[in-house]
Amino acid sequence: MSLITETNELAAFCARREHDAVIAVDTEFIREKTYWPQLCLVQIAGAEEACCIDTLAPAIDLAPLQELMANRRVLKIFHSARQDIEIFIAMTGVVPVPLFDTQVAAMVCGFGDSVGYETLVNTVTGVRLDKSMRFTDWSQRPLTDRQIQYALADVTYLLSVYESLKGRLETEKRLSWVEEEMVTLTDPATYRVDPHEIWRRFKPRSSNPRFLAVLRELAAWRENEAQSRNLPRQRILRDEALLEVAALAPATPDDLCHARLVPKSAAEGRHGQEMLTAVARGAAIPLARCPVLPERKLLPGGMTAVVDLLRVLLKMKCDQHDVAQKLVASTEDLEKMTLTDESDVPALQGWRREIFGADALRIKQGEVALVFSPKERRVKLMPVKRKG
Repeated sequence: MSLITETNELAAFCARREHDAVIAVDTEFIREKTYWPQLCLVQIAGAEEACCIDTLAPAIDLAPLQELMANRRVLKIFHSARQDIEIFIAMTGVVPVPLFDTQVAAMVCGFGDSVGYETLVNTVTGVRLDKSMRFTDWSQRPLTDRQIQYALADVTYLLSVYESLKGRLETEKRLSWVEEEMVTLTDPATYRVDPHEIWRRFKPRSSNPRFLAVLRELAAWRENEAQSRNLPRQRILRDEALLEVAALAPATPDDLCHARLVPKSAAEGRHGQEMLTAVARGAAIPLARCPVLPERKLLPGGMTAVVDLLRVLLKMKCDQHDVAQKLVASTEDLEKMTLTDESDVPALQGWRREIFGADALRIKQGEVALVFSPKERRVKLMPVKRKG
């Protein structure tokens, strides 16, 4: 049974999976024309069988699937789980737990940043997956045998990948590193969208608080409109148009028509009136309550070289410990560490501090230096001899 289209078949399959300690899970969805992803297919592999669940089948009740995803006795294995989790939250309001992401595990095991599933499968099993149907329209019915086999391949090898990565993590005593990352990945707050915080995704050229207040109200209006109509944000109004309207701060329909990037039909219709209302709300906010951009502290002269030095150390340490740099520290983290030893960044906490952060502080304090060893043909740390 490779494709489930009936509720009784789904209930029976999920009941059998309740006895599995581990299952592999993947989804196929489309969202090019919608705000919310449209779930089209769920693939699940257990110890003895795998199947595709047709979530678009007429009258199918997905309650058994939802119960399985909420079953804390069954570990769910995903690869690059963030979008899959977002879909399950939209469907049930609950994050599938417990959860293990093989992409995160692969980063901890030295496979580099954001390694692909097919690369892992080839490395672990020697199998080369056919990804020619990556961009197929999963909403079309009936599904072909080729589509089903393609979809099943995304979970049938995932358990082998999991077992291999888990073995390496246990041998290297790094399983807790992955578990630490899973805390953030399974936190519902990670996926919560506050319309009044969407403005922070923009890159405005102005830091004027009044402009930002208007932008915040406009962005919140567009977000709510996109959600209610289930349309992509850009289909409601482009980012550039919102920034233009926020800068113009129009008070009348005639004023709004002067915005070059706002279609005339939108300016003169319901959207135009709603935008003017949003602008008015932003304009009425007391200045003391207007939003402000986070202050970006400029590095003092010469300190950019320290960031470069820490970047070399980061690469050296990640190569040495066989872990992805992206998982340890970002450029922003390095800049914050350059400014203060007390920076609240992940690189100065837990296992990241052990493999990188502590030595980064020692470099800043002049206790050690980076040198190139011609004999060993590598960069290494050397103690700095203090005079006197």
